[in-house]
Amino acid sequence: MLDDFDAENRPATPREPSRPRWGRRVLLVVSAFVVLALVAGGGFAFFLNQKASRNISQEDLLPSSGPSATLPDGSVVELPKGVGQNYLIIGSDARPGETASRSDVIVLVHVPEDKKAVQLIHFPRDLYVQIPGRKKDKINAAYAYGGAPLLVSTLQNLLGVKIDHVAKTDFEGFRNMTNAVGGVRVYAEEASGEGRMAVREGWNDLDGEQALAFVRERKTLSEGDISRGRRQQAFIKALMIKTLTPATIANPVRLTKFVDAATSNLVVDKALDVGQMRSEAISLRNIRSSDIVFITAPFSGYGTAPDGGSIDIVDEAGMAALGKALRTDTMDDYADASVTP
Repeated sequence: MLDDFDAENRPATPREPSRPRWGRRVLLVVSAFVVLALVAGGGFAFFLNQKASRNISQEDLLPSSGPSATLPDGSVVELPKGVGQNYLIIGSDARPGETASRSDVIVLVHVPEDKKAVQLIHFPRDLYVQIPGRKKDKINAAYAYGGAPLLVSTLQNLLGVKIDHVAKTDFEGFRNMTNAVGGVRVYAEEASGEGRMAVREGWNDLDGEQALAFVRERKTLSEGDISRGRRQQAFIKALMIKTLTPATIANPVRLTKFVDAATSNLVVDKALDVGQMRSEAISLRNIRSSDIVFITAPFSGYGTAPDGGSIDIVDEAGMAALGKALRTDTMDDYADASVTP
């Protein structure tokens, strides 16, 4: 399933329950890339670069694995080079003071070699997969067992692709970025909440606290995590549009606050720095809203794990096709074939 950032922030059309389209925490990195690119000259750009560099932390997030991956069918593929870049975005919804390590957001961002598009592939956290060195489990368990390196290895084996860089953050940035741009106007498919946190069906003007409640809600929504994912996608669209308006880009104070909010809780692998982020952003300067698409990693339905937990069942043929498209840098063809008539 696909979606794009439309210029008017239209509400998304209805989706099939078994193949939701998700857009998640990716904006922390994508928007920072875009903003840095737009101010890539002059002393102000140097100031923003220094601020981002001070905010962003670097850790060992990549595995020390070899040049190959073992696919679910047992076959071994060489991890390809020269077929674009793959960035793994990991997001956590842990509240302040919580120590549990869980990855609620897993998104693979593919930037093709020709820089003419960007595909953002969301992996549902309950996707039931083989985790290297362990039995099959939900994909977000890989992060709990072995942090980002094990999650990277899990995805590389699932798809047969090389993940070049990793970035991780948390949901608190939603609130800070929303406040930095003066709030957002977002479309809700369902009403929820009460009092100041009430969301009505239709358009809503949200400040930071309201936006955080909006993207976290799932228990009262008709499809739980699926509905929450659609909410997060709608929010990302609204925030991206607001971020790229002249009211933000041409306002040094607002822009500085946004860059600060987008990078304060950001941790990246040791091979990725602000200079590389800016270079990637500049290389994507001709990307249009219709060139940025969201895709859900293919799953065929829902089931129950041996331990009784609810799981999403991998569509093995669909996952193989996705992996091949990534390995051969033909995601445009994959995306076209995924469009629902």
